[in-house]
Formats: sequence, C-alpha cells, structure tokens
Amino acid sequence: MNIPKSNHPRIVIVGGGFAGVSLVKQFANKKVQIVLLDKRNYHTFQPLLYQVSSSGLEPDSIAYPLRKIIKKHDNIFFRLAEVSTIDPKSQQLITDIGSLSYDYLVIATGTKTNYFGNKAIETNSMPMKNVPQALNIRSLILQNFEKATIASSMEEREALLNFVIVGGGPTGVELAGAIAELKNHILPRDYHDLNAKDMQIHLLEGSSRVLPPMSEHASKKALEFLEKLGVIVHCNTFVKDYNGLVVSTNNGLILETETLIWAAGVTGNPIQGLNAEVLVDKANRYRVNRYNQVIGYHNIFALGDIAYMETERFPKGHPQVAQPAIQQGKLLGKNLIKLIEGKPLKAFEYRDKGSMATIGRNKAVVDLKAYKFAGFFAWFVWMFVHLMSLVGFRNRVVVFFNWTYNYINFDKAARLIIRPFKKLN
Repeated sequence: MNIPKSNHPRIVIVGGGFAGVSLVKQFANKKVQIVLLDKRNYHTFQPLLYQVSSSGLEPDSIAYPLRKIIKKHDNIFFRLAEVSTIDPKSQQLITDIGSLSYDYLVIATGTKTNYFGNKAIETNSMPMKNVPQALNIRSLILQNFEKATIASSMEEREALLNFVIVGGGPTGVELAGAIAELKNHILPRDYHDLNAKDMQIHLLEGSSRVLPPMSEHASKKALEFLEKLGVIVHCNTFVKDYNGLVVSTNNGLILETETLIWAAGVTGNPIQGLNAEVLVDKANRYRVNRYNQVIGYHNIFALGDIAYMETERFPKGHPQVAQPAIQQGKLLGKNLIKLIEGKPLKAFEYRDKGSMATIGRNKAVVDLKAYKFAGFFAWFVWMFVHLMSLVGFRNRVVVFFNWTYNYINFDKAARLIIRPFKKLN
C-alpha cells in the first residue's frame, strides 16, 4: 500500500462515514500514524440521500472527498480499498490492494440494507444506502415518467406511476414526502400528457404507526402531513413477496408497481476474521465495552452503527443514527491517545440531542427532551441542523441555494437521467 514506516503507533480506521470522519479529525498532527481505508473516496451525508433520489440535489452536494478532509495533515493517509479479512493474531488487514499491519484497529463500516432473508425482494427492490443507489432511484423514477407517456394501456401506465416505499421510519417518510412533491409540483408542469391523479405513493410500515422511533406526537403529525400530500399509508403491513411487478403483503393487500423502494431496515456490515461470539445475532453488530473496545480484543475498536454497546439507557445498543457515531468518534480519538500514553480512559456517555424528520415543504417533526413540535418551525430547524452538519463550506452553500431555489419556484432542478437504470430481471 506504500504506507511509509513510522516510529509512531499506526491506527487503521476502516470506514469514512460519520464515525470514521469524526475520529480521524481528532488525530491531526498527533504523534500517531493514521491510515483511513474506504471502498469509496468520499464521505456521504446519508440523511440527505433521499433528496438525491427525488431530484432535489445533485450527489456532489452531499458527498465530500475524504482526501480533502485530511489534506493538511502529514500523519494521516487515505487508501481506496475494500477490506475483506482481519487477522488479529498477526495484526494484519487483508484488502483488495494488499495487506496492512496495525497497532490499533478501528472498525467503522456502518450498515447495509437488511432484506430479512427475502431473496425476491433483494433481487427486485431498490435500496437506498449510498449515492449510486440513490442515483438509480432517481433515474428509475424519471424513466417511469417517460415510459408512462407512451404506455399502451392504463394498467401499464398505473404500474409505472405507482411507487411503493417499504419502511415508515425517517428515511421512508422523508422519501415518500419528496416523491409526493414530485407528483404535486413537477408532474403537472413537465408531463402535460399525464394525469397526476394516476400517480400513487404507498408507504408500508410493519408497526402500528409511522416514525416508530419517535414520539406518538411526531408520528401523528407525520401521518397527517403525509396524507395531506396524498401519500397512502398502510400500517401493520409487511411485504411477503415482490416479483418486480406485484407486491403482496401479510394482510392481503396487492399493489401493482414497477418500483418498490426498500427502506425497511439495516443490518451491520462486519468484516470477517474476529470471533463469531463478538457479533450480536441478526443485528450483525460488534459487542463493545464502554470504551468502544470490541469484547475480547484490547487493540480493536468498533464505532457507530456497527458497534453494539449495552448501557442502562440503551439496553439494545445505541440508535443507528449519525449522532452516536459522531460522539463515539470524538471520544475514541481522545481515548486512543490516552491509551498510548498509559492514561485512564473515559467511558462513553451518549448525549441525545433529539430526533427529527421532514415530510416536505413547511412540514417536519422535531422531538427534543423538553419540547415536541411540528410544522413550519420544525421544518426550519430541520433545514438549519442538516445544513450546518454537512461537511465542507461549498456543500453548505450549494445545498442552501438549491433549497432556496426549490422553495421559491416549487421546482426540483436535478431531474436528469444521466445514467439510465436497467433492471436485472
């Protein structure tokens, strides 16, 4: 890998997501050698992926080059690589570009889409976990609009204009709202030969309410906003099968659609090589102690979505969202320096700053410790928090102007089919 030898301890970080980026920033010009590995050369701001999918933003607005984050620090190196195996005995990582030794290893590989073992859904549905997948959804939505204009029958047209989103968490709710705005504002303008009433958006949620991780107040208001936008919400509904044309569910609901977007859950994305006992069943997350050390390994750590840390407040691990990952990364950076210097470590304590979701223009819900609110002010808070959380000044400026333009003109400027999507089946 052409990493220079160093007299300082080598810390290898696998993953350039929220946890990995938060961690790597702590080591600027410290007496350690840092190697950051990721299979992509950019950090993705995942909370805004749905806006790429729905033509609201271009992908470079929410992606930031990893090398740009570390460019001023001579002790930090980046390599574009996919890690396949950890050999803890020899303290080596095996990757697609060679092997690399480490003194300390930090796993921050995040999650992947969880299909719960349903191969038909995995084959025929559209996931949305990364930028290429978001672009696939954008292309498919726009291609469906184009195909609908030349459809030979009403049945074919309706299948092209029906969109089914599975999963009523923040991702599903936000995407449903964004596609509804396409229906309400873009379809009537751009596609005069289509009737917007023929387009339907179905949101399927397995529990009794949308946004189950949030408060009942947030769920109630989110449902109200979705229904105002024309989204058809089905709670207590699980998908049993999808063959690429027809969705069947546990309660007998049958939906004909050429587009099913899967936002129903995630599972950990572990690396082979560690003892099987350290992985939590089904969740595929590494068991860690309060210092993010993987149980049974003194020099291997896990952060963010891949880490399973049981505490009194979080007996089933911390929520798999950005803030726990960012906070764990910041603390582990300090703790690793303390560990190298032989100083006592500080236990992790999550500071819950609240949760929020947006359902469209002037519509959002926010849950804070003391307050719960919804509507325009919640939407403004959501925009401000996400804007400030983006990595890079340019990205903040670009997103701000895009949002301003979209708000004034009821428009989504990124509706381009740059890379046509073709289904495998």
